[in-house]
Amino acid sequence: MKAVILAGGLGTRISEETHLKPKPMVEIGGKPILWHIMKMYSAHGVNDFVICCGYRGYVIKEYFANYFLHMSDITFDMGNNLMEVHRKHAEPWRVTVVDTGENTMTGGRLRRVAEYVAQEEAFCFTYGDGVADVNIAEAIRFHKAHGKLATVTAVQPPGRYGALQIAGTQVNGFTEKPRGDGGLINGGFFVLSPRCIERISGDPTSWEGEPLTSLAADGQLMAYEHQGFWQPMDTLREKNMLEDLWQSGRAPWKMW
Repeated sequence: MKAVILAGGLGTRISEETHLKPKPMVEIGGKPILWHIMKMYSAHGVNDFVICCGYRGYVIKEYFANYFLHMSDITFDMGNNLMEVHRKHAEPWRVTVVDTGENTMTGGRLRRVAEYVAQEEAFCFTYGDGVADVNIAEAIRFHKAHGKLATVTAVQPPGRYGALQIAGTQVNGFTEKPRGDGGLINGGFFVLSPRCIERISGDPTSWEGEPLTSLAADGQLMAYEHQGFWQPMDTLREKNMLEDLWQSGRAPWKMW
């Protein structure tokens, strides 16, 4: 199965990091968050990726062009113009990097890569700026079992603020950033039939707009509930939080 990853956005809310590179190339633990997302899929047997590039897409192309060098131990013999590879650490990935336009919306980017998933029974689709410990293999099985066109992973958003534990008017303690109010939101990590792309009219189409709305209205959108860890990286604060989790060895999305 293939996984299509959106990696073309500007990342304006984390501009401290994205003025020189696209948002999916912002690093957590010395690796782009795009790499973390791909490792998540790879842990569940998905190793064929289609990357939808836009803003500074050449950075992503250069990263994968030199990926083997990044992940291996190498001796460069300058005098004899030779390169000797000692240890190879590269993953068994097949990566197709597609320029989907700098200003194209999320749905438009998916439409631009339609030819790469046209022959698939189903494919995975996600954003290039969030991580989770979602069971992707189970979500795929859920999608195949229900027989509808689309599956969205439904999650509770992380809380932004800590909460007081109050009895009457006395504060007994604090709860660190409780999760949302119980309402579920779109957590990304879709599983889709290629037929879903027919609902995208062109570059200005947001995937979260008419395509998803029409799928829901037609009874073709099912929700796979994920109660575990889920965290987007929209701000520098969230980036630093993910970095702290990784450095402490407590990153829930590290399933490999």
